[in-house]
Amino acid sequence: MINVSEQPAQPAPRSLIVTLYGAYGRFAPGPVPVAELIRLLAAVGVDAPSVRSSVSRLKRRGLLVPARTEQGAAGYELSEEARQLLEDGDRRIYAGAPPADEGWVLAVFSVPESERNKRHVLRSRLAGLGFGTAAPGVWIAPARLYEETRHTLRRLRLDAYVDFFRGEHLGFAPTAEAVGRWWDLTAIAEQHESFLGRHAHVLHAWERRADTPPEEAYHDYLLALDSWRHLPYTDPGLPARLLPADWPGARSAAVFRGLHERLREAGAVFAGVAEP
Repeated sequence: MINVSEQPAQPAPRSLIVTLYGAYGRFAPGPVPVAELIRLLAAVGVDAPSVRSSVSRLKRRGLLVPARTEQGAAGYELSEEARQLLEDGDRRIYAGAPPADEGWVLAVFSVPESERNKRHVLRSRLAGLGFGTAAPGVWIAPARLYEETRHTLRRLRLDAYVDFFRGEHLGFAPTAEAVGRWWDLTAIAEQHESFLGRHAHVLHAWERRADTPPEEAYHDYLLALDSWRHLPYTDPGLPARLLPADWPGARSAAVFRGLHERLREAGAVFAGVAEP
């Protein structure tokens, strides 16, 4: 069990850079200068050498593209692939409550032994999209995840190995019992509790304040977003009726939503971008 009272480790610089571009950098009028990246990451505790090395790694992965600003300064902008990934993420990160009952999508895959490395990639990608395991080679998720999954697997050229089906669960076990086999609900709940342990008190502190200084807002919002943005992929957003009593997901979503509504706009002032 995660001890949520412990101080969290410093977030990874690469993750914070991706979060920065997702929150603010992609709305800049041009490439973000390296000097500006260093300033904005320093505000959340990342030193200049870590920024430079992390940017280099993201460039090698094809997520950042070097470009010059209008003033001729060296900078970076998002690749088209990275923009698509962030847009896909928006639908998860800022989603409202899941539908009460939407049915299921099944992903059934078969990969030849000669290409077993793709089997591992497929499993990792489906798990990363929030799918649970119903049986070997059979993965399940709420039906609304179909389009994003289809788009992702096609982009990765894995679509030839997968068939999709829509349906409903008919038993024999009650569906609420079955989802406990398909997903590790205990581990997901621990991640929600960890988020709450790190950020609920931050929201409560802001709720007691009348002012919203831009640098403080930026700091707290970027750290909360960096922590939150992975959770909607770990947690597929199952209907509340299928989850254990006192499920922490709704509480953690409310904390993130509260921080987003209170801090994002003020943080944009510090980041130097207008509201999109």
